[in-house]
Amino acid sequence: MERQTVIGIFKEGIDAQAAVQKLESTHHIGRDKVDIANPASASAKHVGSSTTNRDNDSVSGFFGSLFGQNDDASKHTQAARKGWVVTVHADSRQEAEQAAAVLDSCGAVDVDETASPQAGMNRPPQDTTQTRTGQTGDSSQTIPIMEERLNVGKREVERGGVHMRSRIVERPVEEHLRLREEHLDIERNKVNRPATDRDFQNFKEGEINITERAEVPVVNKEARVVEEVKISKHTEERDETVRGTVRKTDVDIDKQDRNRDQDLRNPGNKPGNPRNI
Repeated sequence: MERQTVIGIFKEGIDAQAAVQKLESTHHIGRDKVDIANPASASAKHVGSSTTNRDNDSVSGFFGSLFGQNDDASKHTQAARKGWVVTVHADSRQEAEQAAAVLDSCGAVDVDETASPQAGMNRPPQDTTQTRTGQTGDSSQTIPIMEERLNVGKREVERGGVHMRSRIVERPVEEHLRLREEHLDIERNKVNRPATDRDFQNFKEGEINITERAEVPVVNKEARVVEEVKISKHTEERDETVRGTVRKTDVDIDKQDRNRDQDLRNPGNKPGNPRNI
């Protein structure tokens, strides 16, 4: 298996993140094969240090291991310190070419254009693929036109709710009743009269029981439903406008006619205007 390394340097972090996402979604190159780093933030920590220390940091060491200690390593190190670096560890040359095309389309910078003319003398080794933005040949050049799109979605969040807890409480109650009671009243009166036949009939031994009665309160409880609590939901819809900003590439093209410019500078050479001798 021929493993190759593809390097893309981006000026903006959002472009580097977009390249990583496109590698995974379009060509199924997983994150285990892709590294993304921001050497620019690390370089800011070296402000005030000597040039020798900056040249010997991890960034220059990384590109030195890929290109060797030559001008290519120096060019890539200088460009990487100003932006973001996306490194793809491809398993084949075809995968490396696909990754290079994705990095180019997402705006990877052309290191040769940002470096001095003498910086491109040495070429990368055989197992390293260098991304060149828009460069397809000596006679043509392609400029990628990029545009960000605002994707707005929805997700559910908790806004509130109702918590219900039931408990049993006791309260004192009172009821007023009118109760009736029987009481026996015994009176003994002295008399002096002749005994009658009725008196003689009652003149015998015996017992008489007379009962006293009274009303007492009787308490009985009955459970009755006196109220119902009903919980229901209703849904309301509202319109909301989401605002944001997106970026796109804007290209201005000025067509230049060199023959016309030459005629304007030398009007005497135009046909129909012979020069005076």
